Amino acid sequence: MKLSSEAFRLYAVTAPAPNLLEQVRAAIDGGITMLQIREKNKTTQQLVQMARPILALCRTAGIACLLNDDVAAAKEIGADGVHVGQHDMGLLQARQILGENAIIGTSAHNIQEALRAQEQGADYLGCGAVFPSGTKTDATPLSAETLRDICRAVSIPVVVIGGIQAENATALSCTGIDGIAVVSAVFCQNDVKRAAQTMRRLADTVCGEERQHAT
Repeated sequence: MKLSSEAFRLYAVTAPAPNLLEQVRAAIDGGITMLQIREKNKTTQQLVQMARPILALCRTAGIACLLNDDVAAAKEIGADGVHVGQHDMGLLQARQILGENAIIGTSAHNIQEALRAQEQGADYLGCGAVFPSGTKTDATPLSAETLRDICRAVSIPVVVIGGIQAENATALSCTGIDGIAVVSAVFCQNDVKRAAQTMRRLADTVCGEERQHAT
């Protein structure tokens, strides 16, 4: 399943929560365009059990549902794909396991990583952290200049992540990105639906310009 860049516009990444299914339903109602289930402390089978009903919600809504890192779990439940980091299972191995139709993204922190990922068949890039992040405290900040260079260098969608909130999202304008990925800006808010609506409006604003690719 190959997607247009608009499908990455508001890419929501889950945070562990006892009522996650209800939170995801509210986020979908609020306008997220893609979901990544991120559970670092669950076994594959625990993730499979938790993810099945969430995947069903996403299928009903018509948005892609990816898992973070766990390729085996993604294959077992028939998820739409995975996101693998630079230090996780390689893109080529994930592709071999999940097949050509899977959506496989990876992280990129510079032009070299971005071009290598594109060459290896990544469907999108996750770039960050663009702001200080509570989710990944060891992440190296990504400058706006580097972000613009990455967007110009590749033809696949570029999604930014890291500390993005309603208060700072507009600073990402004019960088050429295709989407913003958020965790706490949606899932750690009292009103998840309203938070998703707010972030969707901002995402549509900052991701509206045409990409100019390097030649």
